[in-house]
Amino acid sequence: MKRAILILWPSFIVGGVGEVLFFTVFDPQELYLFGEPSSLSRLAVYSIGFFLCWGFAAASSAFTCFLQRSAGDVNR
Repeated sequence: MKRAILILWPSFIVGGVGEVLFFTVFDPQELYLFGEPSSLSRLAVYSIGFFLCWGFAAASSAFTCFLQRSAGDVNR
């Protein structure tokens, strides 16, 4: 449980900051998906963007925790 908290809490903050930075530059209504304008509402695009940023940050944090294992942990 502690490892999950160590991964998810910092990635939550990074996901929020990443979303703010991304959507200060791009308007959700002007985003295109496969060449077509998005038919989703602004709130839906903001939500999807946050969860994508959070997921990428969590994957990065989890990979860092994976790489920090000692040789004894790996060879058990």
